[in-house]
Amino acid sequence: MNLAEYFEKNRPKGSFILGDRVEGKYEGIPFVGTTGFEGMRSEEEGLMVSVMLDLPIKHDDRIINIIRVKGNTLKKRKST
Repeated sequence: MNLAEYFEKNRPKGSFILGDRVEGKYEGIPFVGTTGFEGMRSEEEGLMVSVMLDLPIKHDDRIINIIRVKGNTLKKRKST
């Protein structure tokens, strides 16, 4: 088995495309944003999606513009 076959068989499959409009909750705070990259840093953490927020949120006395969340917590927004 070559590397291309190995990664095709064993890598996690993404469910979002760069630029998808999404909404969800981060630590209980609702948000709307645009997806960035989807990837996995570790098997314990699993597949995560970066989201660039439309409006920044304040969490633990920090202003946050980009978050990383699990893909199954996101909901795609319908385009208008």
